[in-house]
Amino acid sequence: MNEEIMGRGKIEIKRIENTTNRQVTFCKRRNGLLKKAYELSVLCDAEVSLIVFSSRGRLYEYSNNNIRSTIERYKKACSDNSSASSITEINAQYYQQESAKLRQQIQMLQNSNRHLMGDALSTLTVKELKQLENRLERGISRIRSKKHEMLLAEIEYLQKREIELENENLCLRTKIAEVERVEEANMVSAGEELNAMQALANSRNFFNPNIMEPSPHPYPPSSDKKMLHLG
Repeated sequence: MNEEIMGRGKIEIKRIENTTNRQVTFCKRRNGLLKKAYELSVLCDAEVSLIVFSSRGRLYEYSNNNIRSTIERYKKACSDNSSASSITEINAQYYQQESAKLRQQIQMLQNSNRHLMGDALSTLTVKELKQLENRLERGISRIRSKKHEMLLAEIEYLQKREIELENENLCLRTKIAEVERVEEANMVSAGEELNAMQALANSRNFFNPNIMEPSPHPYPPSSDKKMLHLG
């Protein structure tokens, strides 16, 4: 059972049967509710509107703004929320339909792929098998044509590469022959210089062998005559 804690004790929340007591409680609580609405609007800068009808049909209201303006604002907010909910539902239905279509397309593509691989053919009719055969033949023809085209392009590239390599080989051979000719010329020149140096050295070391032979007359005849004369 719901109970409310008051300053003077606990009060059971239910309809007050005594008319006088009910009217007194209504007046007190109405005034407290209006006071709380006022405090809320002032403290929190909120737009507050309060409408209360008594059991006798008497109207009590409070609003810190024009109450009709607040009611219109409330209606618009409810309408916007309703429109947003409707749009959300419409979008959800659309996406569900699109999802179902995509799943169906995926299933069809998977079945077609299995048929192309030669699987699950028992469900096909003769006409469908013939159509599948034609598709495969056209596909094989395109594959062969593409393969032939790629092979020709590869052969053409290899032929061009062969010519380039032959030209590079010829160029290298020409350079090697030129280097060999230069080295041979250098060797011949070096040999000639060496021969010239040897010839020059031989010419400087050449002498007459008769110079080393003893003379039969070591002294001239005139000297002998002088020595005899002195004796």
